[in-house]
Formats: sequence, C-alpha cells, structure tokens
Amino acid sequence: MAKVSTYLNFKRETEQAFNFYKSVFGTEFIGKINRMSDVPPQPGQPPMRDEDKNLVMHVGLPILGGHMLMGTDAPESMGFKVNFGNNVYINLEPDTRAEADKLFKALS
Repeated sequence: MAKVSTYLNFKRETEQAFNFYKSVFGTEFIGKINRMSDVPPQPGQPPMRDEDKNLVMHVGLPILGGHMLMGTDAPESMGFKVNFGNNVYINLEPDTRAEADKLFKALS
C-alpha cells in the first residue's frame, strides 16, 4: 500500500520535539529511538564525538490517518547545516516502481 510520510531534521532537538509530538498525538514510537552510536564505525570516517553519540539517528511516530512523522538530528559537527528549506522532507512510497518513476519524472 502506498504511503506518504514527513521527515523532519533538527539540529540537536529531535528527541525533545518527538516526545512533545508523542504527548500531543497520544501515540507511541515505532520501535526504539535509533541513536547515532547505533551506526558501526565506517572505514575512513573520523571517530564520532562523544556529545554526538546519543543524538537521534531515526525516530518514527504515527500521527493521524496512518501518516508517519519521522525525524533525525542533523548537527553541524557531522557536516549538516539545518536551515529553513532543508529541515522538512516529504517521503513518497508508491506501490510500484513504475509509479515511482512517473512521480519522479513529473516532480522533476
């Protein structure tokens, strides 16, 4: 079944924001909050800073009508710069590859 979700980027406040959304919508996170420290070290990557290890890598919260609100921390220490315009994404999950291609072409 096709789905649409919204993905939010925060500098370092994702967990606080999603706990607020959780209290407003009265729903529970899908699975656990995934942390930056859950990602295994990658070859060639510098070690993760201790203050970044507990940041949110991914969280999902169902809100209304099957809509999923998802989020991540995007700190400058990891090369991100969160600005108005790159802090919200709409995630489309069509039923078929053909539908995905059609939407991509039309939206491009």
